[in-house]
Amino acid sequence: MNDKKPSRRDFLRGTTAAAAGVALAGGLNVARTAHASGSDQLKIALVGCGGRGRGAVMNCLQSCDNVKLVALADAFEDNAKISLKLLRKEEKIAAKIDVPQDRIFFGFDAYRQALATDPDVVFLATPPGFRPIHYAAAVAAGKHVFMEKPCCVDASGFRSFMETNRLADEKGLKVVVGLQRRYSRPFIEKVKRIQDGAIGDPMLMRAYWNCGPIWVRKRKPNQNEMEYQMNNWYHFVWLCGDHIVEQHVHNLDACNWVKDAHPVEANGMGSCHVRDNRGIGQIYDNHCVEFTYADGTKLYSQCRQQPNTWEQVTQFIHGAKGVMELHCRAADDERTSSDGHGSDGYDLEQIALIDAIRNGTKRNDGWYGATSTFTGILGRMATYSGKLVKWDEAVAGGPDEMPKRFAFDADPPAMPDADGNYPMPVPGLYKPYRT
Repeated sequence: MNDKKPSRRDFLRGTTAAAAGVALAGGLNVARTAHASGSDQLKIALVGCGGRGRGAVMNCLQSCDNVKLVALADAFEDNAKISLKLLRKEEKIAAKIDVPQDRIFFGFDAYRQALATDPDVVFLATPPGFRPIHYAAAVAAGKHVFMEKPCCVDASGFRSFMETNRLADEKGLKVVVGLQRRYSRPFIEKVKRIQDGAIGDPMLMRAYWNCGPIWVRKRKPNQNEMEYQMNNWYHFVWLCGDHIVEQHVHNLDACNWVKDAHPVEANGMGSCHVRDNRGIGQIYDNHCVEFTYADGTKLYSQCRQQPNTWEQVTQFIHGAKGVMELHCRAADDERTSSDGHGSDGYDLEQIALIDAIRNGTKRNDGWYGATSTFTGILGRMATYSGKLVKWDEAVAGGPDEMPKRFAFDADPPAMPDADGNYPMPVPGLYKPYRT
């Protein structure tokens, strides 16, 4: 790891300057010049070597021709090396992996080193708190991007992300976000039917991600606080955004897609009622939110991670002429089409990205990825505070959840008290906006 300990402000200053320099250089269309050498092969670097990052790379390598994985980056050395070992065991993709030891990077600066290997496409699959920083760096470097959802965890990250979206469009870069329902053919068909008036104008929507408890990784001996939180990232707001953002974003995105809009305000309630968070983390185990769109349409949202409770993951759209359920079930995804790709959104999102790069067609999922992510953040701000939270005020004044310095010897934003417990948001006390 680089000895320099970059702060969030240092990084954003540097990438903004780099991006401005490229923009002033004459509006170069990167999408049309990336393969000037004549080779059609696309080189991929993976940043974030957990299960979802590895899975996304597998989807791309097995679904797309003439692509090659050339670099891996992760905060933890073991994660990067284990991921490479597991990928090489997959016979269908082994020949598409060319990652020598000197292109395996680790530490907080690993993403910079991966970008320096000059890939054509960067896959971003770290904990989502880092997404705005890594996205800005990738676009400043002129790289096409696949990223996992969600896109940010706080208002400052959302604002940064939207600025990067604008720069990506200016540079002709292609961006796909892992909200794979947008690429599932059965799901697309259902949304189109609704938008074409099959059930009349949507008046009410219901969205659910109610499930059992999420994983917990126990603290390891001699592990410092930053290492523990990075390894147990799902349980900290600055890394995960809480499960209303990290997981429920799929449902919220589906409803925003139907409306072709985002909510303008939210109110709700939530708590950590069942999960024993003592010494583990700080997120809630349930959220229930009423979102309101500009035209008055209501979205009633539930997400829960509690054992022995009603489990439901779906969306219902209520219109003047009926109700339609939007779901992505295995029976739908087994359908095949004339092109042989089936309807699996995980594969089809990769095919769409690679096709857009090669054909020069416009594609930037970052716009809806960001607004659907911030819909979850808006809901979290409402449940944490117990107040009515408005979109514009939340974007402008929502609290910054990120650390001031990124290093393993730095303190994360949420530190345990003398008993080892983490601060929990308390409705009525938590402030949704900066004061």
